Amino acid sequence: MTPEEIADTLTELFDTSAVGTLAPGSWQVNTSTFRLLVLLSEDNTWLRVLLPILPIQEAQAFLEQFLEANFDDTQEVRYALYEGVICGVFQHNSSTLVSADLFNAINRLVSLHQAGLDNVFNRLIESRIRQIIQAAKQQGQSLQATMQSLERFYAEGLMGEIDQTAEAREKVIAAWRLQLERLWNEVDFNS
Repeated sequence: MTPEEIADTLTELFDTSAVGTLAPGSWQVNTSTFRLLVLLSEDNTWLRVLLPILPIQEAQAFLEQFLEANFDDTQEVRYALYEGVICGVFQHNSSTLVSADLFNAINRLVSLHQAGLDNVFNRLIESRIRQIIQAAKQQGQSLQATMQSLERFYAEGLMGEIDQTAEAREKVIAAWRLQLERLWNEVDFNS
């Protein structure tokens, strides 16, 4: 892609007032919710698109899940750390890049930005639920016995919010039940 084709793709994706040129071969897209940077290498052979997602302080507990997402979920874009910020990044050789691929990559980056921590948090929760299932199975517990233990923990105040209402507690227990039932047969207690 030429710099002109890149600029055209950006103005096709975003309002022209949102797209600005920082210097030859570099653009910035400012919207009400994010700032996207598009940078060509000095020799115009590589294009990099960056979209800051959140500060590393907010993401620290989820770094493993971000890396797993890079392997499993992010497709042509990646999570990366730059100057203390988790960013969505797309890099491609500009000579083989086509407008449709850049268009798709930017949409994917915006999707990562909109998800924020949701996807990696869900990944973390699922891994913790799998650990609970594995421990329960190693102790010879059934799904029903595991649910009874969780319900007891909530009833005794060992889990949940201090001022949690009975209705809220029931919703949480229903969510536990759903996840345990969904994952129970997938987890092998020997792994």
